[in-house]
Amino acid sequence: MLLRHAATTLLAALLALAIPCAALAQQSAKQTPARMKHAAKQKVIFQVSDGDPAKWNLALNNARNVHAELGKDKVLIEIVAYGPGLGMLKAESKVEARLAQALEDNIGLIACENTMTSTKTTKEDMYSGISYVPAGVTHLMKRQREGWAYIRP
Repeated sequence: MLLRHAATTLLAALLALAIPCAALAQQSAKQTPARMKHAAKQKVIFQVSDGDPAKWNLALNNARNVHAELGKDKVLIEIVAYGPGLGMLKAESKVEARLAQALEDNIGLIACENTMTSTKTTKEDMYSGISYVPAGVTHLMKRQREGWAYIRP
Protein backbone atom coordinates (compact mmCIF):
# COMPACT_ATOMS: atom_id res chain seq x y z
CA MET A 1 0.00 0.00 0.00
CA LEU A 2 2.78 2.43 0.92
CA LEU A 3 4.62 1.52 -2.27
CA ARG A 4 1.52 2.16 -4.38
CA HIS A 5 1.04 5.59 -2.72
CA ALA A 6 4.70 6.50 -3.38
CA ALA A 7 4.37 5.47 -7.03
CA THR A 8 1.18 7.52 -7.42
CA THR A 9 2.83 10.55 -5.83
CA LEU A 10 5.87 10.17 -8.07
CA LEU A 11 3.67 9.86 -11.16
CA ALA A 12 1.72 12.98 -10.19
CA ALA A 13 4.98 14.90 -9.69
CA LEU A 14 6.30 13.80 -13.09
CA LEU A 15 3.07 14.84 -14.81
CA ALA A 16 3.20 18.22 -13.07
CA LEU A 17 6.69 18.75 -14.51
CA ALA A 18 5.81 17.41 -17.96
CA ILE A 19 3.20 20.07 -18.75
CA PRO A 20 5.54 23.09 -18.29
CA CYS A 21 8.32 21.23 -20.10
CA ALA A 22 6.05 20.52 -23.06
CA ALA A 23 4.99 24.15 -23.19
CA LEU A 24 8.62 25.28 -23.07
CA ALA A 25 9.57 22.85 -25.84
CA GLN A 26 6.70 24.08 -27.99
CA GLN A 27 7.76 27.72 -27.47
CA SER A 28 11.38 26.84 -28.27
CA ALA A 29 10.31 25.05 -31.46
CA LYS A 30 8.49 28.18 -32.60
CA GLN A 31 11.64 30.27 -32.12
CA THR A 32 14.05 27.82 -33.71
CA PRO A 33 13.34 28.56 -37.42
CA ALA A 34 13.97 32.27 -36.93
CA ARG A 35 17.19 31.58 -35.09
CA MET A 36 18.24 29.05 -37.71
CA LYS A 37 17.46 31.50 -40.50
CA HIS A 38 19.60 34.17 -38.83
CA ALA A 39 22.35 31.71 -37.97
CA ALA A 40 22.36 30.36 -41.53
CA LYS A 41 23.33 33.78 -42.91
CA GLN A 42 27.08 33.84 -43.42
CA LYS A 43 29.10 37.03 -43.01
CA VAL A 44 32.29 38.14 -44.71
CA ILE A 45 34.29 41.35 -44.64
CA PHE A 46 36.93 42.30 -47.19
CA GLN A 47 39.83 44.62 -46.43
CA VAL A 48 41.03 47.03 -49.11
CA SER A 49 44.09 48.97 -48.01
CA ASP A 50 46.04 49.12 -51.29
CA GLY A 51 45.88 51.95 -53.80
CA ASP A 52 45.94 49.49 -56.70
CA PRO A 53 42.74 49.43 -58.83
CA ALA A 54 43.49 45.77 -59.66
CA LYS A 55 43.12 44.97 -55.94
CA TRP A 56 39.88 46.96 -55.82
CA ASN A 57 38.52 44.93 -58.73
CA LEU A 58 39.69 41.73 -57.06
CA ALA A 59 37.76 42.60 -53.86
CA LEU A 60 34.64 43.42 -55.88
CA ASN A 61 35.03 40.19 -57.90
CA ASN A 62 35.43 38.18 -54.70
CA ALA A 63 32.27 39.73 -53.24
CA ARG A 64 30.32 39.00 -56.43
CA ASN A 65 31.60 35.41 -56.43
CA VAL A 66 30.54 34.90 -52.81
CA HIS A 67 27.05 36.10 -53.73
CA ALA A 68 26.95 33.78 -56.73
CA GLU A 69 28.11 30.76 -54.72
CA LEU A 70 26.09 31.24 -51.51
CA GLY A 71 23.13 33.32 -52.71
CA LYS A 72 22.60 37.01 -52.09
CA ASP A 73 20.01 36.35 -49.41
CA LYS A 74 22.29 33.99 -47.48
CA VAL A 75 25.34 36.17 -46.90
CA LEU A 76 26.21 39.60 -45.55
CA ILE A 77 29.16 41.24 -47.28
CA GLU A 78 31.13 44.36 -46.41
CA ILE A 79 34.17 45.91 -48.03
CA VAL A 80 36.08 48.30 -45.77
CA ALA A 81 38.60 50.65 -47.38
CA TYR A 82 41.31 52.54 -45.51
CA GLY A 83 44.79 53.90 -46.08
CA PRO A 84 45.67 53.99 -49.78
CA GLY A 85 42.62 51.77 -50.44
CA LEU A 86 40.31 54.68 -49.65
CA GLY A 87 40.64 55.80 -53.29
CA MET A 88 38.39 52.87 -54.21
CA LEU A 89 35.42 54.64 -52.64
CA LYS A 90 36.00 58.13 -53.98
CA ALA A 91 33.49 59.69 -56.37
CA GLU A 92 36.02 59.60 -59.23
CA SER A 93 37.23 56.07 -58.52
CA LYS A 94 38.50 53.89 -61.37
CA VAL A 95 35.92 51.30 -60.25
CA GLU A 96 33.06 53.79 -59.88
CA ALA A 97 30.69 51.87 -62.17
CA ARG A 98 31.24 48.71 -60.15
CA LEU A 99 30.47 50.50 -56.88
CA ALA A 100 26.94 51.19 -58.06
CA GLN A 101 26.43 47.49 -58.76
CA ALA A 102 27.88 46.50 -55.39
CA LEU A 103 25.51 48.84 -53.56
CA GLU A 104 22.59 47.54 -55.61
CA ASP A 105 23.59 44.01 -54.56
CA ASN A 106 23.55 45.08 -50.88
CA ILE A 107 27.30 44.88 -50.47
CA GLY A 108 28.31 47.31 -47.73
CA LEU A 109 30.97 49.74 -48.92
CA ILE A 110 32.65 51.34 -45.91
CA ALA A 111 35.18 54.16 -45.72
CA CYS A 112 37.55 54.81 -42.81
CA GLU A 113 37.08 58.29 -41.36
CA ASN A 114 40.60 58.24 -39.84
CA THR A 115 42.06 57.94 -43.33
CA MET A 116 39.69 60.60 -44.60
CA THR A 117 40.86 63.00 -41.89
CA SER A 118 44.55 62.32 -42.47
CA THR A 119 44.17 62.77 -46.24
CA LYS A 120 41.83 65.76 -45.91
CA THR A 121 39.12 63.88 -47.77
CA THR A 122 35.51 64.93 -47.17
CA LYS A 123 32.29 62.99 -47.55
CA GLU A 124 31.57 65.17 -50.59
CA ASP A 125 34.67 63.62 -52.20
CA MET A 126 33.29 60.14 -51.68
CA TYR A 127 30.99 57.96 -53.75
CA SER A 128 27.35 58.51 -52.85
CA GLY A 129 25.62 55.81 -50.83
CA ILE A 130 28.62 54.37 -48.99
CA SER A 131 28.92 54.06 -45.21
CA TYR A 132 31.54 55.31 -42.79
CA VAL A 133 33.27 54.00 -39.68
CA PRO A 134 35.57 55.93 -37.37
CA ALA A 135 38.45 53.47 -37.94
CA GLY A 136 38.66 50.78 -40.59
CA VAL A 137 41.06 48.56 -38.64
CA THR A 138 38.94 48.52 -35.50
CA HIS A 139 35.86 47.84 -37.62
CA LEU A 140 37.63 44.76 -38.99
CA MET A 141 38.52 43.69 -35.45
CA LYS A 142 34.92 44.14 -34.31
CA ARG A 143 33.55 42.13 -37.21
CA GLN A 144 36.03 39.30 -36.57
CA ARG A 145 34.94 39.17 -32.91
CA GLU A 146 31.35 38.93 -34.17
CA GLY A 147 32.28 35.86 -36.24
CA TRP A 148 32.65 37.45 -39.68
CA ALA A 149 35.06 35.78 -42.09
CA TYR A 150 37.95 38.10 -42.95
CA ILE A 151 39.43 38.29 -46.46
CA ARG A 152 42.25 40.48 -47.72
CA PRO A 153 42.50 40.07 -51.48
